[in-house]
Amino acid sequence: MRIDLHTHTDVSDGTTSPTQLVRDAAAAGLDVLGLTDHDTARGWDEAAAAAREEGVALVRGMELSTRLDDGRGVHLLAYLPDPTTPGMVAELEHVLGGRGGRVPEMVARLNEHGMAITVEDVAHQAGDTAALGRPHVADALVAAGYVAHRDDAFADWLMAGKPAYVGRYAAPITRMIGLVEEAGGVTVIAHPWGRHDPSSLPAAALAELRDAGLGGIEVDHQDHTPDQRRELRAIADDLDLVRTGSSDHHGEGKRDHDLGCNLTEPAQLERLLARAAAAAARSGATVPPGPFGDPSGR
Repeated sequence: MRIDLHTHTDVSDGTTSPTQLVRDAAAAGLDVLGLTDHDTARGWDEAAAAAREEGVALVRGMELSTRLDDGRGVHLLAYLPDPTTPGMVAELEHVLGGRGGRVPEMVARLNEHGMAITVEDVAHQAGDTAALGRPHVADALVAAGYVAHRDDAFADWLMAGKPAYVGRYAAPITRMIGLVEEAGGVTVIAHPWGRHDPSSLPAAALAELRDAGLGGIEVDHQDHTPDQRRELRAIADDLDLVRTGSSDHHGEGKRDHDLGCNLTEPAQLERLLARAAAAAARSGATVPPGPFGDPSGR
């Protein structure tokens, strides 16, 4: 069984629709697909309809914007929560507002450096996305000919510390872990060492997050070296956390993140679904169907 648990569509910062993502997943030979758009569940229904047609098992999820106590951002994958619980609704509205609210200032900073794009240009690139943000600013730069690819826009202008970077709100990670659990879902740290030095999330910090309710670690990811994967695998096993592997596919929006380039072991998916089912039972939330049809999340 081929399982990829971390992908994006044009509902957030991917470049393909939920329907096309599922079709591409089927063409890539995937049996199970995790849809994890940033801070929104809006693509779930469309993807579920396509998954039924294509015979792909869909794991509904989101990639949530969170921060550590020191302010550094960490992405948190949430699988099978009820996104309509009051706590989730309030937090997601706050996060999405922060995403879109910083666009005018980023555009102004780019204008100061001679790049004549507008907020309207960014909105045109974003289309009907639920999660407006830096990737769409990057797309506007590509469309205007200032950079060749999103990756170049981030590397030169939009990453933290670069001239056009503007911070935004992200939820405290332990609070978000709790909200997802209250919503009947299970959480996995996305690419924990892919954006930061491993010292920012060492084993001790991951243990504290486990104690706060964290369910797993995304171990196999393109941004992790082979040595990092081995170390993270050992940490996950020592802490009894689920180990996942994923592509973090964004369509044309990310290079070298092809569907299925990293996979989750079937036994690890079973553990993830069991933890989601247990959280659903505790919470009493109206959770979405699991990939194999059981509304408990299994």
